[in-house]
Amino acid sequence: MKKIITFISLSLLSLSIKAQSLPEVVSGKIERITQFQSKYVTARNIDIWLPEGYSPTKKYSVLYMNDGQMLFDANMTWNKQSWDVDDVVTPLLKENKIQDLIVVGIWNDSNTRHIDYFPQKPFESLTQQQQDSIYNSNRTNGQKVFNGKTINSDNYLKFLVEEIRPIINKSYSVYKDVKHTFIAGSSMGGLISLYAICEYPKIFGGAACLSTHWPGIFTVENNPIPNAFFSYLKTHLPNPKSNKIYFDYGTDTLDALYKSLQPKVDEIMISKGFSKTNWITKKFEGDDHSENSWKRRFDVPLRFLMRK
Repeated sequence: MKKIITFISLSLLSLSIKAQSLPEVVSGKIERITQFQSKYVTARNIDIWLPEGYSPTKKYSVLYMNDGQMLFDANMTWNKQSWDVDDVVTPLLKENKIQDLIVVGIWNDSNTRHIDYFPQKPFESLTQQQQDSIYNSNRTNGQKVFNGKTINSDNYLKFLVEEIRPIINKSYSVYKDVKHTFIAGSSMGGLISLYAICEYPKIFGGAACLSTHWPGIFTVENNPIPNAFFSYLKTHLPNPKSNKIYFDYGTDTLDALYKSLQPKVDEIMISKGFSKTNWITKKFEGDDHSENSWKRRFDVPLRFLMRK
């Protein structure tokens, strides 16, 4: 299907929408807020996907997704992989399997992604020595994980809730209640999605956390981070009567680290009253840590969180 490109004007907020290369989609259309200037995080693009036949006379749920530049077009991503969100969502909509929705893709800033997505309160519960050690940790290529910056995820959530969400609510025909507002991401994006629903349970009704990166960095041995996350969840999980959470993980590459950690989270979920009606964890044998894997199974959290 021919790509449809439109642009939006938000003059009230003095936002500049500039013509530039947009992701190609096979269904629906992409609108972009270019380099949104936030008081909480660095400037970044916001891509809004509207389904085929979007109408201002109809109400839609909203799915906020992290790592927005990886969602729609593999030709435009750094690794030539994509979630192909429009390909996954459109058949589910046509079959009436999920709520009518729009998708808001919030781009990451590669220089700040780790500090934006690393849950701040669990980190701050660590000793100063542990925090210093984590800040000094490296990636496999020797680069510093945090690029010499301090964790900023509380501000990242303020950016979503106080800046982006009001724009979406004003500019599109969407429901504004918790039952129709969702957030999703993978890896570190899975962590921040979980953190979002814990910190703002009256905003986000459901969170999809794919390949949730429980180690926080790139090693499990002598790593205090998972236990800090577990302790945080014991006191901050949302109410299972009003919120739903989806977890999953694969078994290959980086996902192999999660096999020993996700079951501990599952135990906490059960202890806090979550059951199969409001939480599931799925293991995908052979799946690795990549957009190709997340694309193949993205329909699963959509069906669970957003089913009609």
